[in-house]
Amino acid sequence: MLPGEMFELLVKFDGQCCSVAVEAAWTVGRLKSEFAHCHSDDGLKPSDIEVIFCGKKLADELILQDCELQETSTVFATRKRSPRRCDDDASSMPGMDRPPEGRPEGYRSLGADMADLEPQVIQGIMSEEAGSHEQEPSTLHTGKMKPQIYVYCKSQCHSIQPGKLRVCCRTCKGGTFVVHQDPSCWEDVLTPFSISGVCQSDGCSGTIAEFYFKCGRHPTSDDYRAVALDLIKCNTRNVICLTCEDVRDRVLVFPCPARHTICLDCFAEYCQVQLNERRFTADGELGYTLPCPVRCPGSLIKETHHFRILGDEQYARYQRFGAEECLLQGGGVLCPAPGCGAGLVPDPGSRRVECVQQAGHGCGLVFCRECRNAYHPGDCDTTVAQPVTDGGGDAYTVSTERAAQAQWELSRSRETIRQTTKPCPKCKAPVEKSGGCMHMVCTVQQCKFEWCWVCSIEWNHQCMADHWFDVNG
Repeated sequence: MLPGEMFELLVKFDGQCCSVAVEAAWTVGRLKSEFAHCHSDDGLKPSDIEVIFCGKKLADELILQDCELQETSTVFATRKRSPRRCDDDASSMPGMDRPPEGRPEGYRSLGADMADLEPQVIQGIMSEEAGSHEQEPSTLHTGKMKPQIYVYCKSQCHSIQPGKLRVCCRTCKGGTFVVHQDPSCWEDVLTPFSISGVCQSDGCSGTIAEFYFKCGRHPTSDDYRAVALDLIKCNTRNVICLTCEDVRDRVLVFPCPARHTICLDCFAEYCQVQLNERRFTADGELGYTLPCPVRCPGSLIKETHHFRILGDEQYARYQRFGAEECLLQGGGVLCPAPGCGAGLVPDPGSRRVECVQQAGHGCGLVFCRECRNAYHPGDCDTTVAQPVTDGGGDAYTVSTERAAQAQWELSRSRETIRQTTKPCPKCKAPVEKSGGCMHMVCTVQQCKFEWCWVCSIEWNHQCMADHWFDVNG
């Protein structure tokens, strides 16, 4: 979004939504004035309004483009009221910490652990831009960065799309909820009761945040929810694909210790081959899923919506195979009649099985449980054909050399971040030093704190005299 460019912003107030034409260079205070003018009949003044976006109160001096607001973004406006403390409620719950001292009220970018990204794209995991652009990563104030979250959109796109993270009150589901602390990892977002805060809705005393995801490609309704695909990442490290050795923009990183990486095209092919040969793993806890192609231990995919990459028709086939596998493991059988395949649970110890016709299902065949032929007394004369299950076969193999190259090297990235960045003493955002003197300026637009790289304090004359050009810093 360029300065001076007009766009439509959706503002929700008192249960109603209205569209406000704004400029990217406007401040939040200007937005309040425009919104108050639209509600002048109600006697609403700009000073009476608080604007909330992504769990943060936006300060009046903030620039809209710095808040990652863009076309179709939705902000919540509430009437100011007396502050309500809920520290005691939050601290009494497991895992709840009191809000950090000095936490700014305005919009602030989040940490890097959430999407496991390079230092250049650690900004704004809850930002609108994180799910709506695919330009090169840049600083926060430009509003242009590669997607950090991907979701499967069921409503319109029917495909994997960049997503955006949103927060609401767990009690009333309202979006006027202010969080006490930012989520820093997937566990904070996906685990209930992880983050506390204060609901600003009248009559609600909710103190627990509920995070959810939306598709970043189109406007969505209030009750829309998309499934987060946490293994799909933007390939900021240029890691080669495990199979084709190409470097693609979007990759899937398996949850194995080696963090093997595969492009989405090859992942779709891998899923299709394994599905055709019924080599998925039927895990009692995770369901019908797949491991890393290298068969690393602990590499099973937990969120089965990743297999939506197969397309609607093949995904329905995947669900049917998974249901059949669950039935077989539970002692059930499938009707052997051509075109039937109904799932049946016969009485324990009984060889006679009838595919009962009811509610439009079943074919009426009576067959032998052991040989799957028409039911007969006495011993079976044929060998029972065992169903094909995942035995770790070699239908889809990769070389050891490619496996070693196609790793998402988390430890090396973290070491690089540790060596080349330090947190800003004021807002704690990571700042990278790529050369030059020890006089640092925080890159977060609304902070711009000037500090010393060596001392990690506000820049002063003593720092200038002692180690302004200290190359050992």
